[in-house]
Amino acid sequence: MTGGAGFIGSHLVDRLVADGDAITILDDLSTGRRANLAHHVGGIDIRIVEGSILDEPAVEGLVDECDRVVHLAAAVGVPHIVANPLRSLLVNSRGTENVLSACARHDRKVLLASSSEVYGRTAHVPMREDDDRVLGSTVVQRWSYATAKALDEHFALAYAMQGLRIVIVRYFNIYGPRMDPLGYGSVVANFIQQAIDGRPLTVYGDGLQQRCFTYVDDCIDGTVLAMTTESAEGQVFNIGNETAETTIVDLARRIVDVSGSSSPIVFQSYESRFGPSFEDARRRVPSAARATERLGWTATVDLDEGLRRTLNSWGRGSPEAPAAG
Repeated sequence: MTGGAGFIGSHLVDRLVADGDAITILDDLSTGRRANLAHHVGGIDIRIVEGSILDEPAVEGLVDECDRVVHLAAAVGVPHIVANPLRSLLVNSRGTENVLSACARHDRKVLLASSSEVYGRTAHVPMREDDDRVLGSTVVQRWSYATAKALDEHFALAYAMQGLRIVIVRYFNIYGPRMDPLGYGSVVANFIQQAIDGRPLTVYGDGLQQRCFTYVDDCIDGTVLAMTTESAEGQVFNIGNETAETTIVDLARRIVDVSGSSSPIVFQSYESRFGPSFEDARRRVPSAARATERLGWTATVDLDEGLRRTLNSWGRGSPEAPAAG
């Protein structure tokens, strides 16, 4: 597994270990944390290799040793993408190509984690897997991540035409225990940390951007089903809670209420945080119909319950790393 020390990856490690799998993790720890896997240290079920998916020989050797691959490693988080677009492009395109080509040479089935970002700023909702993509100008670095993840999918589907067994999942705003405001960079993580610290919850823009937030346990359920359902090979699946749509300012209010915080909510321009010419999508709502019909998957954790679970996992000043669930 690549990226197994990250937020989503560590939860998937928990599930796979519980299912009896032995796992080798390749992670450069740029956004992942060893603390996310601390409860597995000393066990015989996991091996952590600190390294990069840009290291082609390392990827080749590890793929040769395994029987299937879950590719989660990526440069993520809008601040990281905007601050260092070149590294993000290299990791998210060249790194993925290294993983896919090694899987093709060794005939290893692979699950590729993609993102709702591939839909860009399209106004068409709900977003279905075969819908058109609508992106902004190349001079706006914010869209480089969407382009790189789409290229990953094109690589994967091209390899599938050559016989590689592959399935793609597109995640929609995953949240839960182990989010790191300095790593994954989720708005949920940022708001919770601000609420716990008693700082103002900072909403960028007018706060009326709409998103569907998906609790990590639901995400893991969908990921495992996609990986283990043979008929899913060669297909793309949205993994998102289509019933959990909310505006960003309402999300901030919910977190203040659930946490019992006295923090105010403040508004800040995109430009002041991300620089000039920043663009964002106004609304992202997935259609989960394909995942329901072909995988038997539906998100079950509503937003308020998911936020309560997440807050219960959070330590004072930083996220805790308990076992998934």
